Amino acid sequence: MSNEIETYLRMKNDMARNSIDDATPEEWDKLKWNKSVNHPPHYNKGDIETIDYIVDVLGVDHAIRYCHGNVLKYTGSRLFSKGDPIENAEKTIWYLNKMIKLLRGKN
Repeated sequence: MSNEIETYLRMKNDMARNSIDDATPEEWDKLKWNKSVNHPPHYNKGDIETIDYIVDVLGVDHAIRYCHGNVLKYTGSRLFSKGDPIENAEKTIWYLNKMIKLLRGKN
């Protein structure tokens, strides 16, 4: 398991919160997540990040499905066959967290 994922899991277990979304910026900085996972430069060229545009255009329900599709993509055969498997696993976590955040926002 990568150091970033181990750190993430430790932080999640240590936090006395209901959600990792409640982590402070300092706690997230400790993770040193790969920038190509959390805020890829090619998804941040304009005034709005691509995922926010997708939510705005598709609506929450379809954006949830979009995130789910990416979870399936990054955990499927792509995990080991294309690119870095650790980065693909991190992208899976990112999309899963985004999907959970969108689902919580619906309720």
